[in-house]
Amino acid sequence: MTGLDQTVLIVVGVAALLLLALLVTTANRLDRLHIRTDAAWAALDAALARRAVVARAVASTLADAEELRAAAYAAESAPRREREAAENRLTRLLADVDRGALPEGIAAELADAEQRVVIARRVYNDAVRDTLSLRRRRKVRYFRLAGSAPAPEYFEIAEPDIAT
Repeated sequence: MTGLDQTVLIVVGVAALLLLALLVTTANRLDRLHIRTDAAWAALDAALARRAVVARAVASTLADAEELRAAAYAAESAPRREREAAENRLTRLLADVDRGALPEGIAAELADAEQRVVIARRVYNDAVRDTLSLRRRRKVRYFRLAGSAPAPEYFEIAEPDIAT
């Protein structure tokens, strides 16, 4: 083997190691983004559950609120695929509630729960955006760095009008 052959072999080896390091780094980043997305979903799920509990408390203070109570239960128990529609229905019903007629503590609790849902949804959708952005890159697709992890999906619900 000549000196030129050895140099070419060393250059190819170093390039392969650099490519491998780049792929491992990208795979680790993608894994961390999937973990971030899962954590953000857990936070969003908790915020939605809290809002449903508060919605049931609101319904208990109103005379004719069986539809609101049913919507809160439906939103809480809906499978993930049907969750957006159920949460949107609950949001519409909560928007129709006269906040002035509610006891002060429950009105404040409802406003807080709605604000937390808005923040949690934005954090979750940001995590989904970042994850999908990395998953669309060629090196991730060509080398299948996402593995068998399902692509996350945005969670789109109507945001309530938050009084500032």
